[in-house]
Order: sequence, then C-alpha cells, then structure tokens
Amino acid sequence: MPRGKLIFITGGARSGKSNFAEKTATSLGKSVAYLATAQSLDEEMAFRIKKHREKRLNTWETYEEPIEVRGLVSHLGLEKEVILIDCLTLLTSNLLLRKEGKVEDSRWQEEILLEIKKLAEVCYKIPAQVIIVSNEVGMGLVPDNPLGRVYRDILGRANSIIADKADEVFMMVSGIPLKVKG
Repeated sequence: MPRGKLIFITGGARSGKSNFAEKTATSLGKSVAYLATAQSLDEEMAFRIKKHREKRLNTWETYEEPIEVRGLVSHLGLEKEVILIDCLTLLTSNLLLRKEGKVEDSRWQEEILLEIKKLAEVCYKIPAQVIIVSNEVGMGLVPDNPLGRVYRDILGRANSIIADKADEVFMMVSGIPLKVKG
C-alpha cells in the first residue's frame, strides 16, 4: 500500500496556517478527518474552538483529541484520504502539562519528543495524506520563566522532527505560504 504525503505547515500566530492547511486538505481529497488538539480551558479558547468549528466544512469529520493523537492517526490513516492535525503546538503543550511538576526533567522532555517521533513515523507511513500545523515560537522573545523556555525548546525540537520527516514544509508569513522543503 503506497504511503501518503506528509505536509508540515508552520509560522507565527495568526499567520494563516490553519486557513492554508484547510485549503490544502480540500485540494487533496474529499474524505477529510480534522484532528483538533485544543482543549477548552478558558472562555477565550472556547471562543476560538467555536469559530474553528463553524468555519470547517460540514463534510469533514472532526475528532477532538488533546493527547492520544498517534493512535487516532494510525486508525484514521487507513480510512481517510486526508488527515489534518491542528495543531502540534497544542499537542506538545498538552503532553508537557500532563507532568507539570516535572517539566524541567530532561527524561520527561525526551519522552515527549519520543512521542512526537512516533507520531511522525505513523504520519509518514500511512496511506492518507497528512497535514500537520504548528507554531514557530522560537523566533521571538526568550520566555521569562522556566516553563516557557522549556516549552519553546521542546516545540522547536518537535517542529524539527516533523519537518525532517515531511515531504513538504511551508512557512507562513503574513498569510503567504513559503515552500521551504519539497
């Protein structure tokens, strides 16, 4: 069974990543699974999630899974033409915050990155086309607290893992996709 293409889309906040990912997903197939990793932990995030839901095509199947993404992708990869994961940023945050007291423990950080590597392998091997969206957080200010710095570093490494496996990588700049790989 041939494998699908893995596409990685990164960029700053509100740079058009999700919009570009959704257009790309639409162009790749009719059977689309939208895998959302956001959790509604406050009013502002609940509003964002609501807006994303309203914008999505009603022909897409939406799955909301903040942690166990790899298993779901493995299953959906045999059923769907396209899987859109939005986003690696929040998945990484969700994994990190599961062990909030251990975030500075390098073993825990490596466990998170191992999970991202396993996700990348699954996405690379399945027959579905996979699009992964993530934020590029390492180009701004250095966070003023240890958790923020650990998160920035882990997400940077997670993005690198996905980009390395990806067939195509796009960097969004002010709503414009720049192809940097593939």
